Amino acid sequence: MSYMALYRKWRPDEFEEVKGQEHVVTTLKNQITHDRVGHAYLFCGTRGTGKTTVAKLFAKAVNCEHPLADGSPCNECTICKAINAGNSLNVMEIDAASNNGVDNIRDIRQEVQYSPTEGKYKVYIIDEAHMLSSGAFNALLKTLEEPPSYIIFILATTEVHKIPVTICSRCQRYDFRRISLETIYKRLADLLERENVDAEEKAIRYVAKAADGSMRDALSLLDQCIAFYLGQTLTYEKVLEVLGAVDVEVFNRLICCVAANDTMKALEVVDEIVWQGRELSQFVTDFIWYMRNLLLIKTSDHVNDQLDISAENLESMKQAAGQVELESLMRYIRVFSEMSGQIRYATQKRVTLELAVIKLTTPQMETDMESVLDRIRMLEKKMEEGVFSMSEAQLAALADGHNTIKGAEDTEDNVVSKEPPIEREEIIRQALTPAQCEDIKSIMDCIRRILSEEELRKQLGVATANYLGLASINIGQDKKSLILTFEDQGNGALAYKQFSSSEKKHMQDLKDLLGRLTGKQVEITSQLKSSLVESDIGSINLSKVKFEGLRVE
Repeated sequence: MSYMALYRKWRPDEFEEVKGQEHVVTTLKNQITHDRVGHAYLFCGTRGTGKTTVAKLFAKAVNCEHPLADGSPCNECTICKAINAGNSLNVMEIDAASNNGVDNIRDIRQEVQYSPTEGKYKVYIIDEAHMLSSGAFNALLKTLEEPPSYIIFILATTEVHKIPVTICSRCQRYDFRRISLETIYKRLADLLERENVDAEEKAIRYVAKAADGSMRDALSLLDQCIAFYLGQTLTYEKVLEVLGAVDVEVFNRLICCVAANDTMKALEVVDEIVWQGRELSQFVTDFIWYMRNLLLIKTSDHVNDQLDISAENLESMKQAAGQVELESLMRYIRVFSEMSGQIRYATQKRVTLELAVIKLTTPQMETDMESVLDRIRMLEKKMEEGVFSMSEAQLAALADGHNTIKGAEDTEDNVVSKEPPIEREEIIRQALTPAQCEDIKSIMDCIRRILSEEELRKQLGVATANYLGLASINIGQDKKSLILTFEDQGNGALAYKQFSSSEKKHMQDLKDLLGRLTGKQVEITSQLKSSLVESDIGSINLSKVKFEGLRVE
């Protein structure tokens, strides 16, 4: 007997074996048991999620001579065996991709005039229904509207938006969801046991993840891996080799090199990937997905349920996420997304990939706003690390208040601004009573602790603490409440949106934590900066006030 692919060999022949589509299966079984079978169904969803399989099971169940109590087919009667073998005249499966003309639908309209020779229903399964021509849809319309009592139409499609509304309105629609990683993993592990194939858990999980919610894709990938290492234990490394995939550890190294703007080390990682024989198009797709996961880690405090990755990989990704700025990460995703469409058809895929990596590590190559902001962040980081240093004479000149730095050329760029300093402490001393000043000082001390102490940052949520660090903190009109003031654009606008969202979760978390630390209920609101200038008590940035040296009499 010739070999049969796993996805065909283990196609479910009863409802209980259909995984991940319980909402559809339960509804259809209830219809069968209560004799409420409809005349037209529309099954939509991505590839490999079980649309055609469920359609065939349903066709078998409605015609079964001895159905089970829950509506499932018995798989023992003559009709069930005929449908399983593909010999039944009661079930017609039509591929709309190659039979999409008006004449094909007219043939169906003529056939439906004749009742089934055996069983109760004639079932027409039209696969890839969105491929039907407009004329074919029009020809099908009348039959769908008033079909004979013994006819059932099941339209399966991956692109439901291409189905005319007039067709959709005459069908019961069922949306097939992407199957979860855990569900696919359990199914693969079960089938491997039946096939007597040894495999590592990590290897099975990677195949399940690579399937991207499609059970059929998962079985096809698993079939490929088993065939390559026939008779051997299937390990994680072997799966990576067969699928041309890259481990998370490699992605971590690459993103850290890119974040450090180390072009040569980043290119060395690419060179390593190329020499390992990895498929570069797949690498780009996986790296974009990896960066998407990093983005979720940086912007949300509870991502464990959203990321289908191991605890070990999650911890390493959190460390990598700490090395890269949020805006930089968004630029990286944009650059690689633009390149992903090009690399599929590029004759020199390596060169295309290397060019994209160089773009990431050298933002000065681009002139868009994201790249300019990246360059500014690079300069700020170098200044913080002391890369830019001055001689003692230049520092003395600055301390003496000279207009220009000694030893530098007399240009406009080197002129030191001598704007009068803002007397923040004096403004607060005049505007607040001693009690009010003490309360504000207590709150600001707590906010500084939240921003600097790791334990408090975790209690508030790291993402929320990062947003809080972008705020200029002002005193409200009542001289007791606080106002978080954010820039109108960039990070500030994003942070303002988080604190002023309809759920106000971030704001409430901050109020609760400050309440626990100060023992008082602190009222906090948020606003955009616009043209706010530090001139009075309502515009002073409390983050810059030296409360230790402030004495209010």
